[in-house]
Amino acid sequence: MNPRKRTLVLAAGLLLLAAVPPLAAIFNQPFYLDLFRRIMIFAVAAASLNLILGYGGMISFGHAAYLGVGGYAVGVLAHYGVYDGALQWGLAIGASALVALVIGAVSLRTSGVYFIMITLAFTQMLYYLGISIEEFGGDDGMPLAAKSRFPGIDLGDANTFYYVVLAILVLVLVLGNRLVESRFGMVIRAAKSNEARTRAIGFSPYPYRLAAFVIAGGVCGLAGALLVNHTAYLTPEFMNWTRSGELMFMVILGGMGSTAGPVLGAFALLLLEDLLSGWTAHWQLYLGPLLVLSVLFFRRGLAGAIFGKNE
Repeated sequence: MNPRKRTLVLAAGLLLLAAVPPLAAIFNQPFYLDLFRRIMIFAVAAASLNLILGYGGMISFGHAAYLGVGGYAVGVLAHYGVYDGALQWGLAIGASALVALVIGAVSLRTSGVYFIMITLAFTQMLYYLGISIEEFGGDDGMPLAAKSRFPGIDLGDANTFYYVVLAILVLVLVLGNRLVESRFGMVIRAAKSNEARTRAIGFSPYPYRLAAFVIAGGVCGLAGALLVNHTAYLTPEFMNWTRSGELMFMVILGGMGSTAGPVLGAFALLLLEDLLSGWTAHWQLYLGPLLVLSVLFFRRGLAGAIFGKNE
């Protein structure tokens, strides 16, 4: 698909997303407003993982850690009566980026299965830390005292919150694409393709990978801040290893190393989950084979099937 047609398809998709609130109101189906908002929040998280997994080849099995850190940054401040959204979301991004810096500084010195296991270990450490803090509900979690507050923006209004999430998703995709196409992004992609040659031309992959790791962590922390406002409940399950697996499935299913891939993967996985869970309590039994078949027959993911090899 040529760039112009691809742009038109993406624009049409965004227009459809923008039309969800009025359509939900017309058909009196507010459930779909919540569903699509949740999907877009996870699409933001999946897009951040795509930066290091799809473009950088870093198979992180602990990306949900930043989702949890971002959620706790908002929930803990609200617990102590601080509701300022700029402060909450700024802390969510900063704290997640800092945690990513620590995890990345250690894990990026390894590769392969060792890298996977270290990222998984760090995530589970944070998960059990969340369980152990009774002040914030421990394993049961705690309700969010109040949603984040911004001047002139009421996140308590479902439509307003929906469009805020949509705007953030578009911003993340645009800035992510600019980053990947920059010199920085070229080094990340070159290191994935051939690390030895990247070193030979004078670039050390480690600082570039670490920077990408920190950026991805910060963006996922923002998704965590959105998620806790969406659910109005804070729980350690935000950063369980199964959540990391779901994010990885979204990226792989949608198409690694593509702009639209994480969004398509998030929509496909979560819509399929919602459909199957409404049909049977054992929906995972059917989801697994479907995911295997999709990986076998859509080697470049859904983005490759829709946009062709150029996406």
